[in-house]
Amino acid sequence: MESPIRLHWLDPRNPHQPFPPVHLAMRDPNGLLAIGGDLSPTRLMRAYRQGIFPWYNPDEPVLWWCPDPRTVLFPNEMHVSRSLGKAIRRADYAVSFDRAFDTVLVECGAARSKCRGTWLGDDMRHAYGELFRRGHAHSVEIWRDGALIGGLYGVTLGRVFFGESMFSRATDASKIALYWLSRQLQVWDFEMIDCQVSSAHLLSLGARELARTTFLKQLAIAVDATPANRAWQFSVETPDLAAHGPRT
Repeated sequence: MESPIRLHWLDPRNPHQPFPPVHLAMRDPNGLLAIGGDLSPTRLMRAYRQGIFPWYNPDEPVLWWCPDPRTVLFPNEMHVSRSLGKAIRRADYAVSFDRAFDTVLVECGAARSKCRGTWLGDDMRHAYGELFRRGHAHSVEIWRDGALIGGLYGVTLGRVFFGESMFSRATDASKIALYWLSRQLQVWDFEMIDCQVSSAHLLSLGARELARTTFLKQLAIAVDATPANRAWQFSVETPDLAAHGPRT
């Protein structure tokens, strides 16, 4: 008879406490590794370095995950459908980095609450806001006629962008944000966009599933690599921010 699986408990008073080895993560639910702890920048960045991320609802303790397989989008492999290509070329929008990070978080939380319950509560928004202020988190915004219509945000470490969430208030807006992010990450020699958990939507955009061991081997190299960017500003030519961007 197999012994019952016990989750590793993390002490919220000790952000330096090590995570358990990821091979101890549960199979059902897939990837659940530990419970507790806090969302301090120290613990969060240590988690991402090891391929671990927090995911839980506001009425739950912090839950830490490392699923197998892992879903990854390589920046040069994003699939652009015919309809998405037309939307991108229409250029009736503008793209920016880090112009409205806090608003993107709020919109992502609202979008998730409509489909499967929100996990982006106040403590999560505060934690990622602090990572943003320290230069570890970034957002991509899509604007039309001065209004924010879509975007995404994530965490960066080395040459990896850990995608957290996205939202759309107009057709294909989040996909357009992902397209321009992928274009820019190629220029900066980023290795991958970590999409965490698979979905039909992500797979349709070119993401693929990797065995956890394969993902972690690639991650270990990529997080220690030095990216080519000095500041999060677009160097690829994007639709004109002055014409369609945020109102001043």
